[in-house]
Amino acid sequence: MKGVLLINLGSPDSTATKDVKNYLGEFLMDERVIDVPYLLRSFLVKGIILNTRPKKSAKAYQKIWWDEGSPLIVLSEKLQEKIQQKTDIPIALAMRYGNPSIKDGLEELKGKGVTEVLLVPLYPQYAMATTETILVLAEELRKEFFPEMKYTYIPSFYNKKEYIKVLGDSIQRYLSDKKWDKIMFSYHGVPERHIRKSDITKSHCNPSDQTFQCCQNTSPAHQFCYKHQCYETTRQVVEYLNLKPEQYFTTFQSRLGSDPWLQPYTDKTIEKFAEEGVENLAVVTPAFVSDCLETLEEIGMEGKEEFIEAGGKSFYAVPCINDNDDWVDVMTTWIKNWQNHII
Repeated sequence: MKGVLLINLGSPDSTATKDVKNYLGEFLMDERVIDVPYLLRSFLVKGIILNTRPKKSAKAYQKIWWDEGSPLIVLSEKLQEKIQQKTDIPIALAMRYGNPSIKDGLEELKGKGVTEVLLVPLYPQYAMATTETILVLAEELRKEFFPEMKYTYIPSFYNKKEYIKVLGDSIQRYLSDKKWDKIMFSYHGVPERHIRKSDITKSHCNPSDQTFQCCQNTSPAHQFCYKHQCYETTRQVVEYLNLKPEQYFTTFQSRLGSDPWLQPYTDKTIEKFAEEGVENLAVVTPAFVSDCLETLEEIGMEGKEEFIEAGGKSFYAVPCINDNDDWVDVMTTWIKNWQNHII
């Protein structure tokens, strides 16, 4: 019997500092998130970060928390429910960090008789700290707890025409009655070393090159290159929306620590645009399919404040595709294609 496991990033159970600390501990101790030796990672996370960051992060979560709970969890549940209404096989939901866990999701499917699982990491672009860590953990769980299960997974869909159309249409709908001068495509940042580690050729990727020349030259490395996939998403959406070069820009947000991360940085660019006379800025966050702390607070609140304080007039945080009906239709089609052995 077939079943589907949708997997998103995750969220604290509540905005209480202790819950945020537990969540950050699980997240940051992942060796594919902070990819340094265990003892150093443990010192950084348990000795420094978890003694300073949870209280600040809890306040940030409090700003965006809904009555129903975490926006990311609520929106993921709505997506799951809508897809379930359109399919005849079990659709379960899991989070890489926090609850419900991937093990919980697999247990739910097993309880319904599922032996063949389609894993759906809800990340358009591939990265060590997103898609890869999900697939690695899922395989570890299969070996230990679910040896009878067979996995298939949906690859990164950053360049799928149907996804590009959903994203492009959502941007167009939201901005249709708004005056904007420039659209910023802001992707979650990763350390430059993650790009080098993911380069299967060990010779192609140059993450510090802001001309992104290597991202444009065809290479097998692109299959796992987060930077290339981000720029390719931008390129295809820009082409779909028929934007001019001066109407858009790509940046990276949410860096941590002092190591070099992908540039240009979103916060610095937001200020720079305002200071250069951009009055009306729209920001899209295509690394996420569900609105969360990084989209609602970091961009929608902090980003807006930075832009206005630097001299900008209007700032629009474009919502993620969330549980939009056209996105539900695309996901349902992919699932049915898998059922029918088309993928």
